[in-house]
Amino acid sequence: MKRVFGVKKDKEPPPSVSDASDRINKRGETVDEKIKRLDNELARYKDQIKKTRPGPAQEAVKARAMRVLKQKRMYEGQRDMLYNQTFNLDQVSFAAEGIKDAQQTMSALKSANKELKGMMKTVKIQDIDNLQDEMMDLMDVSHEIQESLGRSYSVPDDIDEEELMGELDALEADMGMETEGDGVPSYLQADKESDLDAELNLPSAPSGHAVPAGRANTQAEDELGLPAVPRASLRG
Repeated sequence: MKRVFGVKKDKEPPPSVSDASDRINKRGETVDEKIKRLDNELARYKDQIKKTRPGPAQEAVKARAMRVLKQKRMYEGQRDMLYNQTFNLDQVSFAAEGIKDAQQTMSALKSANKELKGMMKTVKIQDIDNLQDEMMDLMDVSHEIQESLGRSYSVPDDIDEEELMGELDALEADMGMETEGDGVPSYLQADKESDLDAELNLPSAPSGHAVPAGRANTQAEDELGLPAVPRASLRG
């Protein structure tokens, strides 16, 4: 049967956008090389036209230059067409890549959504509230423990507060009586030294220079205690 009908050939897969774009870009590069070669040939013909005198020889050079110019224009048209095709393929490729990115994004979101749902099943709001309540109770117990450990052993618990207030008022009254005399509490006043001189009946120390008897200074003194300046006698 294979000899009669032959073997069915497998169809080749259609070219991708990237393959088509690469092929067109290679064709464009070939066209660019041809245009560059024609530009060099035209430049050579221009030099020959300038050097040749008007006549049949110059006309022949102009005819060859015109033929090369027509070929250049044709290749330039092909190059523009290839550029347009490349631009269209680039737009299609960009759109295809955008669709692929959107598909990947949707897949990632679906996977994340599924994972979040699974995690939400293990975490419940009621469990969180119960945990918070237990933590508050534990904090209260901890505070009570700290207060119990911080109590002083030297202070009895059965002290009457009214009795303490009475003692405080009596202390304030005693302090007021001490400050009535000099305005300074007795515990802040300086200690008074004992008058040893009065007890021993010692004479007091002389003050100033001693003045011999009979030579008392009878000179008048001014208001500051200094010797008065004698006034000059006025003669009439």
